[in-house]
Amino acid sequence: MDTRHAVRRVLIITLVLNLAVAIGKIVVGALTGAVSISADGFHSLMDGSSNLIGLGANAIAGRPADEDHPYGHRRFETVAALGVGVLLLFTAFEIITGALDRLTTGEQPEVTPLTFAVLIGTLIVNLIISRYERREGERLRSELLIADAANTGADVFVTSSVLVSMILVSTFGWAWADPVAALIIVVLIARAAWQILKQTGGVLVDTAPHKAGELMQIAAAVPAVKRVIRARSRGTVDAAHIDIDVEVAAGTTTEQTDAITDAIRAKLIERLGGISEVEVHFTPEHNGQRDYAQTARAHADALGLNTHEVRVIDSGDGKIMELHVEVPPQQTLGAAHEQATELEGAIRAALPDVVDVVTHIEPKLNAAGDRSVELAGLRTRALDVLRTRFPEADWHDLRVSADGDTLALTLHAALSPDVALEDAHALAETAEMTLRTAFPKVARVTIHTEPQEARD
Repeated sequence: MDTRHAVRRVLIITLVLNLAVAIGKIVVGALTGAVSISADGFHSLMDGSSNLIGLGANAIAGRPADEDHPYGHRRFETVAALGVGVLLLFTAFEIITGALDRLTTGEQPEVTPLTFAVLIGTLIVNLIISRYERREGERLRSELLIADAANTGADVFVTSSVLVSMILVSTFGWAWADPVAALIIVVLIARAAWQILKQTGGVLVDTAPHKAGELMQIAAAVPAVKRVIRARSRGTVDAAHIDIDVEVAAGTTTEQTDAITDAIRAKLIERLGGISEVEVHFTPEHNGQRDYAQTARAHADALGLNTHEVRVIDSGDGKIMELHVEVPPQQTLGAAHEQATELEGAIRAALPDVVDVVTHIEPKLNAAGDRSVELAGLRTRALDVLRTRFPEADWHDLRVSADGDTLALTLHAALSPDVALEDAHALAETAEMTLRTAFPKVARVTIHTEPQEARD
């Protein structure tokens, strides 16, 4: 809102100055009969009209997103800038009509000292307006102010050409210099209109405000991002919407992806500035080594189910997956079986080398009275998983604690004292990931590694 107020203040100041300049030029043009001065005056009047359009668009564009405009009202400012370009084209048409008529009649305008005084004064004012509006437009990153500054900047060249034509008329009596200057003005106005239409039209047809390669490079700087798959942007440079598709480790949690999204957004804002919204889509990394338990858990999560005790058996025809599936209680066997069947189909589709999925269906225990049974069962199952997957360690002192619906495990792993520290640490991390994958309710796992002699 502070930016909107600043843009509004700039537009009001330029509106007052443009109206003062326009009135001065039109009055002098009417008194002297100089078509180029009148044309320049109407051009300045169009500048004032564009300021009014900008004020209205700025007020609408500042409104928050609503049901009809979920992405906000920013495009109204783009449409207003487009309207400025169209107004310039109409102005150019009117000027060229008058200039051609003056070339046909050969009428000579009356040039007085007042003519030069008004032209020099308006030239100075146009220079001030153009530089002020462009500087503020770049500072506030407003495409409306930048477009209006381009329009006002053309006035500098327009007034300069009119001033030269009046010198030629008064010094050499060249009446044709006046309409020729008006035609030059038309060219300058058309050029400014084309620049505005090109810029605003690009926004309306979703021309990318940022290069995809630059966006991918920025996102790739986040360490957790394995690979940037695709990057897109739309909107304006000062309010861009950016979509990034990235690949991350297969075991990445939703909490971690949220942190990665924040890191990518922060780097984009730091490098590019005006970012309205950043959407990040995550894809798990596929390096040829599939984590079958993690894949099963992911598809179970999507269906609102829990899994544990996932086992994969190699058979002569392919792999067979066995797993326990927790379904919401107080439903019929038929309904629970449908949920398990849907999960089985999703797992087979995701893991083509799994030829069969065998599920053990059990109710999810939520009642407070069942909590102690659930925790005891979890302790037993967790030790079974660890002793099966990591027999080289002596797993002991496993404790389960509950905080609401989330669980935490703490345990000890006794290893040979000759094991390298790096290997012991890697085993603990792998065991942690295994437990969190097998038991989705487990939010935290703390493993204390120690030499076997300390255990003894």
